[in-house]
Amino acid sequence: MPYAKSGDVNLYYEECGKGTPIVWVHEFADDLNGWEAQLQYFSRRYRCIAYNARGYPPSDVPKAASKYSQAIATDDIANVMKHLKIRKAHVIGCSMGAYAALHFALRYPRLAISCTVVGAGYGSDPDKRTQFLNDNNVMIKRFLELGTAEAVKPYQIGPARVQFQNKNPRGFEHFCAEFAKHSALGSANTLTGVQGKRPTIYSLESALRKCRVPLHIMSGDEDDNCLDPGVFIKRVCPSAMLTVVPNTGHAVNLEEPVLFNSIVAEFLAQVDSGRWRRRDPRSLNKSTMAKS
Repeated sequence: MPYAKSGDVNLYYEECGKGTPIVWVHEFADDLNGWEAQLQYFSRRYRCIAYNARGYPPSDVPKAASKYSQAIATDDIANVMKHLKIRKAHVIGCSMGAYAALHFALRYPRLAISCTVVGAGYGSDPDKRTQFLNDNNVMIKRFLELGTAEAVKPYQIGPARVQFQNKNPRGFEHFCAEFAKHSALGSANTLTGVQGKRPTIYSLESALRKCRVPLHIMSGDEDDNCLDPGVFIKRVCPSAMLTVVPNTGHAVNLEEPVLFNSIVAEFLAQVDSGRWRRRDPRSLNKSTMAKS
């Protein structure tokens, strides 16, 4: 099995295709296999690399929660690229992976051709912050006391997951079955060190205003916890575009793979051709008329 070293942790990865590199970063409830529809599509034109985050076998599962954090998750992307001798890449992440992709754009701009951020924002709403942290702690306890298969049952049918269940029962059943196989310790430590301690989207405003990496923010219109943070990024980051996918929940790539692939392919094509532009400052005028 191929592994990339990130510090003292081995990260399992898979690679397919040739061309400009894309690094795929998965969400909490999935692993690299969740990108299968994207790997098959984009590997026709791109070199695709998907890896399992630390805590997700066959990647290592560090026992100490201190080995997991948002900064470490971001560094893991850079270390996978370093191992594969990739100078620059498009980075595409979903949910937990979307946070890592966004932080990658802010911390490693010279390594990023572009970053696509799908479903980022959970825990950012100040009115829901306490509930988010409480839910996070409940899930940590469930993983450690009940094991993964039992722990994930209420998470699988959360308010931004039922859309997938309704659209594609077979795909949803497969998603749930794979989620149930995750490491309980790895999941608990990820919730402890990454999810529960990561900065909110709103706290990144200053850095986002300075960001020059082409950003593609994508949210399902029924993913309530990610919609407002997505709009916020669009408003403060001059290099960002926003896509809102109708009648869709959290994991857009799983729910709407054909539409997802089409939209992302167009974004990448614009960036690769040098046609991606930052927002025209004239569009920030609050009046409906141009300034004289």
